[in-house]
Amino acid sequence: MKQVLQDLSNGQTSVVDAPTPQPGRGQLLLRTTRTLVSAGTERMLVDFGRASYLDKARQQPEKVQQVLDKVRTDGLLTTVEAVRSKLGQPIPLGYCHVGVVHALGAGVDGFQLGDRVVSNGPHADMAVVPKNLCARIPRGVSDDQAAFVVLSSIGLQGIRLAQPTLGESVAVIGAGLIGLMTIQLLAAHGCRVLAVDLDENKLALARRFGAETCNAGAGEDPIAAGLAFSRGQGVDAVLITASTSSNDPVTQAARMSRKRGRIVLVGVTGLELNRADFYNKELSFQVSCSYGPGRYDPVYEQQGHDYPLPFVRWTEQRNFEAVLDLMASGRLQVEPLMSHRFTFEDAPAAYAALTTDRTVLGMLLDYASEPTTRLQTRIQLAQSPSGPQEGSPVVGFVGAGNYGARVLIPAFVAARARLHTVCSSGGVSAVVHGRKSGFEVASTDVQAMLDDPEINIVVIASRHDSHAALVTRALQAGKSVFVEKPLCLTMSELDGIGNALRSRPDPGRGVLMVGFNRRFSPHVIKLKSLLDSVHEPKSFVVTVNAGRIPAEHWTQDPEIGGGRLIGEACHFIDLLRFLAGHPIAAIQATGMGVRAGKALTRDTFTITLEFEDGSLGTINYLANGSTAYPKERIEAFAAGRVLQIDNFRTLRGYGWPGFGTMRSWRQDKGQSACVAGFLASWRHGQSLIPQEEILEVARRTIEAAGQIQGGADARTA
Repeated sequence: MKQVLQDLSNGQTSVVDAPTPQPGRGQLLLRTTRTLVSAGTERMLVDFGRASYLDKARQQPEKVQQVLDKVRTDGLLTTVEAVRSKLGQPIPLGYCHVGVVHALGAGVDGFQLGDRVVSNGPHADMAVVPKNLCARIPRGVSDDQAAFVVLSSIGLQGIRLAQPTLGESVAVIGAGLIGLMTIQLLAAHGCRVLAVDLDENKLALARRFGAETCNAGAGEDPIAAGLAFSRGQGVDAVLITASTSSNDPVTQAARMSRKRGRIVLVGVTGLELNRADFYNKELSFQVSCSYGPGRYDPVYEQQGHDYPLPFVRWTEQRNFEAVLDLMASGRLQVEPLMSHRFTFEDAPAAYAALTTDRTVLGMLLDYASEPTTRLQTRIQLAQSPSGPQEGSPVVGFVGAGNYGARVLIPAFVAARARLHTVCSSGGVSAVVHGRKSGFEVASTDVQAMLDDPEINIVVIASRHDSHAALVTRALQAGKSVFVEKPLCLTMSELDGIGNALRSRPDPGRGVLMVGFNRRFSPHVIKLKSLLDSVHEPKSFVVTVNAGRIPAEHWTQDPEIGGGRLIGEACHFIDLLRFLAGHPIAAIQATGMGVRAGKALTRDTFTITLEFEDGSLGTINYLANGSTAYPKERIEAFAAGRVLQIDNFRTLRGYGWPGFGTMRSWRQDKGQSACVAGFLASWRHGQSLIPQEEILEVARRTIEAAGQIQGGADARTA
């Protein structure tokens, strides 16, 4: 398939070849026929990409603060690398999509193969979209018309929040694409509409749709126009559909409104509000979120759980359907808004026109290539090396997300592994990072990669809930496995992995490795070497100032991410197992607020470990701390001495003969050493971490998570 991407570092737009995505549970694979370029949103993205680093920073001051916090905790070099990596990841463009259903994932109902549907899919000739973000197109609505549905739904959601009634006067500030469709939708509600804009051509269209107009670009006063339009009473509601950094639209909206009027922000404007304007009139101000209820809710969008209609009448999907009905009845006209048309392959020219011609309205992309040419699960990125490769590590990657692309892939490159195939569910990230890192193949077919006899190592860096099945399949295929933590999420999954290990002809060889990199940090290695001279029990305290992650984030979901104890704290359970050098005899976990019923998430907890030699370990994993405090601190107490690691940049010794301080210019959590050590042990047929120790840490981690869950269950018993 082909897809449009934009480089955030320089604003360049390109059409890339990528393997065809595979629909997962609750998803549809669509063969695209038409997409619409959103003149406002996509122009803003392109302009942002073309801006200098300084201008990018000025546009996102909250991100600047995040960068400064990271510099304080992780160091300048680590932060610079992270920022460059983030800006170097191209993003897909587009969210106004029309296509034909080509394949259905498991659990999809209400759609059939061959259905024409509208969705928020990207500019790509094949697209995978969750079922709740799709709606069937009725007869009588063309693909061209349907391409405007998503943008119309943005305007419709703003109207629903404004709650206009028959006969009310409503002003629309900003007569771009969304504004012009909003005008028509308001007219369908029986409202009188005033359109305000700087462009006379757009205002001419607004008049065609029944609105009165005010041309602020020609010197007309929007406030006076609003008062005159409302017969001196002030307008009942204002919808701001403009895209500008100026505060003028909000100020104008407030001053033209009647007492207790409603203002809804649909577009993007400056938000420095004048309190007096709002206070004196008791105005209500609300920001509209995209195309309706369900937007950005992973339970609705990704997991496919619909909201009950009697309680949430208008979801984003039902808004799509409402707009399609209006188009079918002829009450929403979008043909006058179609200003440009390009072939999909000529998309870069379309974006060039978008940035140079500010009169652009509806820019359509046509998809005319043969369907069979779009279906390819494998893209050859580079030629395979010639000559014998026996005994060399040949790696296949599953997952090319942020951590895999920024950390793991470069580590395998540095360790001189041969990078054969990189797989990702969407395909695009596999191509982008595969080409950048020197992979030979990008693919969306994991099974084909597992079946490839050339590949002898599989690296798993996908979402947590996929780890166990992929590890088991790779072991059964005779591959060695490096899996990013966690190994698995449940005891039954762990049993399956154990069985797969034991059923191999030589289970003692270095076949399984979990990415527990912290034990390979140079600071930890030094600390361990100092502790090894102490032949008595030790006490360890690990403080992880992890910070808050929203409750709806996938890592917080026990079934998908495992929660932060399984998904992240496993690192520190392994670290203490390594430092103690003895098996874990007992583990106990307590979550803050769990027993009292006050825990929104289970990401602030304490884990206590007892080791068979009598050593003790405490892990304080905290989501309620300050970002100004070090993110990770490790302390070891033994024989009247103390060792302390701060954020893997500094190791200090207190009362330690012959040792004071070890400092690094940059943070080093041991990722590169972990990968290099894994490949070295693989070459010698050895396990870098004993297989039973890996299984032990996974078992104890799941046990600790179960104890916190048990605390919640005890509360409700």
